Amino acid sequence: ITMLQRWILRLYHAVALLLLVSASEDFDWTKNERTSFYYGTFPTGFSWGAGSSAYQTEGAWDIDGKGMSIWDVFARKKGKIISNETGDSSCEGYYKFKDDVGLMKDMKFNHYRFSISWPRILPSGLKSEHINEKGLKYYDDLINMLLENKITPIVTLYHWDLPQVLQEKYGGWQNVTMVNYFNDFANLCFERFGNRVKYWITFNNPWSIAVEGYETGEHAPGLKLKGTGAYKAAHHIIKAHAKVWHTYDTQWRSKQKGLVGISLTADWGEPVDISNQRDIEAAERYIHFYLGWFATPLFNGDYPQVMKEYIGRKSGQQGLGASRLPVFSPQEKSYIKGTCDFLGLGHFTTRYITQKNYPSGLGDSYFADRDLAELVDPHWPDPGSEWLYSVPWGFRRMLNFVKTQYGNPMIYVTENGVSEKMMCTDLCDDWRMQYFKDYINEMLKAIKDGVNVKGYTAWSLLDNFEWDEGYSERFGLFYVDFRSKSKPRYPKASVQYYKRIISSNGFPNQREVESWKRKAIETCSSSNQLLAADPLIGHMEMVTEIVVPTVCTLCILLSAVFLMFLLRGRI
Repeated sequence: ITMLQRWILRLYHAVALLLLVSASEDFDWTKNERTSFYYGTFPTGFSWGAGSSAYQTEGAWDIDGKGMSIWDVFARKKGKIISNETGDSSCEGYYKFKDDVGLMKDMKFNHYRFSISWPRILPSGLKSEHINEKGLKYYDDLINMLLENKITPIVTLYHWDLPQVLQEKYGGWQNVTMVNYFNDFANLCFERFGNRVKYWITFNNPWSIAVEGYETGEHAPGLKLKGTGAYKAAHHIIKAHAKVWHTYDTQWRSKQKGLVGISLTADWGEPVDISNQRDIEAAERYIHFYLGWFATPLFNGDYPQVMKEYIGRKSGQQGLGASRLPVFSPQEKSYIKGTCDFLGLGHFTTRYITQKNYPSGLGDSYFADRDLAELVDPHWPDPGSEWLYSVPWGFRRMLNFVKTQYGNPMIYVTENGVSEKMMCTDLCDDWRMQYFKDYINEMLKAIKDGVNVKGYTAWSLLDNFEWDEGYSERFGLFYVDFRSKSKPRYPKASVQYYKRIISSNGFPNQREVESWKRKAIETCSSSNQLLAADPLIGHMEMVTEIVVPTVCTLCILLSAVFLMFLLRGRI
């Protein structure tokens, strides 16, 4: 053996050891640095944008051949949505997309994330039955307009609006046949739009689809299959994602050169006591049951070990012959592993986590399977939804966890934002500006930590239909007046603030950043005056649409009665 060969061999061993060490790098739960605000900019080419979804914004629920979705049906069931509201018209995005692209252009967005409505393209859910060309044309026009304005489309294939026919005939995501039907739909989208769309997201927040759709019943289709429904739905969703990834990889990637990922939403879980091993294990379990449930199969080929152990043990205690958590075969594990070109990450808030035992006799459920309790700090700001506390440092922790757990994948933040719940409208949303400032800054710190974040998507572009909360929660950068038939958009102060973050590609210096809020408040004051005049416009619409026809009808009726009296008098 020559000196050169020995040297190469040593180098090989050193590299192998380095790879082994880096691959097994563990997340440090005891190190929670809550550092001061960091002034600096994002890497060149960092992508900025905002997001939406079809059911939440498009409206036009039965227009131009669109089929019914599970949300069209669910929202019509009394008591499911606050104030029994529906997404029938929502923001009328189907008709107003050109105006909305104009808003994005003005903000100098690099990308826009939206979803394609499966039943708008395939009304029965099946490609073999009927393809709705009018639905395809709508998305063609939207994609073309985005590209004309130098905005990259990031397209979600499934943002919760399953065709209702597939739910009724097959039981939706409880049935493995959805895997092939979803693949057919995705393949059609690749065929029609893939020459222009280079970023595809298979599923948005599958945790919510599984848990809220099939365990708690808060979301469509509203099933309460406790302890089994969520795990079964998730199993089929993971298989469907992998199949679509392979379809793109074998049939389209060489021609279209795009990427296929998934968008997983997860809160951060922080141990109540970082010196207590049981709390650390509970927090880690919380993340694995939330994010890891989907991320670990896609990156490593199987469910997190802790999920298999806990659900398996509890299933045994309940006298079941097999675990309620389905099993992947060896072939499925290798097929699923590595099917993520990028990870979309949705993140809003944080919880403190501590150990809490749930006896198996209380009945089986996803929540009881975890053996933990979620807590919040009463000092955390909660400007909007009761679940959404502003805890910026949790975002950096989450991003670093993904880096260490999954080998530092390419990340696009696909959802991040804050809502408001108030009867009176105030476009001067200082809490949202503060939220964006703090969370985006923690993302910048994570990039400095070495996390591979490529883009950020504010949630959401517009106020929209917020699922079971109806229109009572507003996440938008733009206020939408849902009372008015034309659904006008008004910029909140956060529009100007986010616009400045984008144009500066971050936070250049303290003096400049501190001036942004002041300038944004100045512009929103005039917008508030515009909106204050809006009730008058709404009142005028009501007069023309309701009062005038009613008065005319009454006049006709009175005339008819008067005529009858006249005729009777003459007889």
